[in-house]
Amino acid sequence: MTPNGVTAEDRVVRWEAATEWPLMIVALAFLVGYAWPILQPGLSHPAKALCHVVDLAAWLAFLLDYCARLGLARRRWHYWSRHLADLAVIALPILRPLRLLRLIMLLKALNRGATATLRGRIAVYVAGGTVLLILCGALAILDAERGHPGANITNFGDALWWATVTISTVGYGDRFPVTGEGRAVAIGLMLGGIALLGVVTASIASWLIDSVRAAETSAQAATRADIAELSQRIEDLHTLLARIVDDRQAGVASGARTSRGGEG
Repeated sequence: MTPNGVTAEDRVVRWEAATEWPLMIVALAFLVGYAWPILQPGLSHPAKALCHVVDLAAWLAFLLDYCARLGLARRRWHYWSRHLADLAVIALPILRPLRLLRLIMLLKALNRGATATLRGRIAVYVAGGTVLLILCGALAILDAERGHPGANITNFGDALWWATVTISTVGYGDRFPVTGEGRAVAIGLMLGGIALLGVVTASIASWLIDSVRAAETSAQAATRADIAELSQRIEDLHTLLARIVDDRQAGVASGARTSRGGEG
């Protein structure tokens, strides 16, 4: 703990909060710089150079962010082992398609801006992750396949169609990668699709269970209220009957006294 009472963990949290939106903007800029030359192959040399500069600047920004968080952490080895995905964002994107791992920052920002409920965060992750996976998968496969002999994914429309049917695990087979790099992209997209489908299935099942539980709770509450009302009515009826019996017994006793008095 520092002299002003701020722990190392607090400093990391403050740093992450301060750099959250700037890093998301950097990730978006990287996506534009990555996608532009792919979507427009005839891009001028200065524009391509600008995209390369944006790519390099994004990498440096993420590198500085990771080093700063690692330096602020109290237990650096523990922090390193708990944030291997962040390290992958920095270290792995030597191959061009793997650079899209930097867009993990977008999901992190979306998660913090989501609703406070777990289901809200899952919905944001699923929606954001699906869009990012399809878009990035389409860009990566088009970058890997276009221009190679025998390639059948030659434009962004084909790439988007292929990414959609692949991530949904449908796999029509009308479009498929023929290069090793493209097949590596396909494997990553398949794994991501399976994971997303699992999350969607679990979320729907959880929603159904909660809905049934809520309906049962409401029905049980209504039943308990009806039982309580019926019990109260039975109690009122029992009180009324007891009062009638008492009144009759009192009347009989009064009549008997009157009869004995007349005889006397």
